[in-house]
Amino acid sequence: MRTIEWKKNKVRIIDQTRLPYKLSCLNLSTVDQVVKAIQTMQIRGAPAIGAAAAFGCVLGASNLKSAVQKLIKSRPTAVNLQWALERMQAAAKAGKGLSLSKLKKLLLKEALRIAEEDIETNKKISQNGAKLIRKGMRILTVCNTGALATVDYGTALGMVRIAHEAKTKLHVYVAETRPRLQGARLTAWELKRLKVPFTLITDNMIGSLMRKGEIDLVLVGADRIARNGDTANKIGTYSAAVLAKAHGIPFYVAAPLSTIDFNIWSGDEIVIEEREPQEVTRIGKEQVAPKGIKAWNPAFDVTPARYIKGIITERGIFKPENLFQVRKYGS
Repeated sequence: MRTIEWKKNKVRIIDQTRLPYKLSCLNLSTVDQVVKAIQTMQIRGAPAIGAAAAFGCVLGASNLKSAVQKLIKSRPTAVNLQWALERMQAAAKAGKGLSLSKLKKLLLKEALRIAEEDIETNKKISQNGAKLIRKGMRILTVCNTGALATVDYGTALGMVRIAHEAKTKLHVYVAETRPRLQGARLTAWELKRLKVPFTLITDNMIGSLMRKGEIDLVLVGADRIARNGDTANKIGTYSAAVLAKAHGIPFYVAAPLSTIDFNIWSGDEIVIEEREPQEVTRIGKEQVAPKGIKAWNPAFDVTPARYIKGIITERGIFKPENLFQVRKYGS
């Protein structure tokens, strides 16, 4: 299931704001439309955002500098967006002096390469991580780390997919992931399509289930990982990690090496996106809190490396303190 692809000179994406009610696609023909799709989370997930930014550069080839400036501001936390834009700028630099049509072809080639690499990377991550899943395991997920969060296949949820296809008996507990309910809307939708056994739970049930011995493994994704292993992921991830540590449950992060930001030393340097308070005071279009009140809506939190047992990448599984052994992907 391709979340994003290039079709007839446009960027075709699955509109994730319509799921699970309707599977529909959008065709984006301008940089501004790509920026809006990222900001409104019609496309989301760090790897998918990176691919979207790359294709956005193709659409904005006539004024690449302006396109990059718009795209880099669309969402601040996911480092894959910056990583993809750096690759596109490097490709443009290599093609300096080319006509606009030839430059666009060059940029498209690089964007398509980024998209295809993402799929292969996800499969390697999933294969590496699937080895951790044993028969009968009950796995907790936070947010969405499946095909919808990437170009295709997924990261942490890709591991579940491989284990399920190998006939490994397992069960997934899907945390709803307030306030935008990516777990309830997207992960549940993907697992249902894959026919993976799962149960949807509210975010505040996690500790209770762990205390009862109902969870054996926690698998999450990442939007940015600092050099020391501190990891920014969807809000609520930190709480799940602390609870897992308290109950002796292994907590793993699955992400491509492109998500590791070797330019920052710790999670304290990660910029956390602040989103509209209406996402907290409403569920969808329905108002669930008194009008006019204040609401705080950080989109991510940072899990310190000490709570993470391992970071699963396309090059293997690393302890957070050993990330220095790998180089930044694509550099």
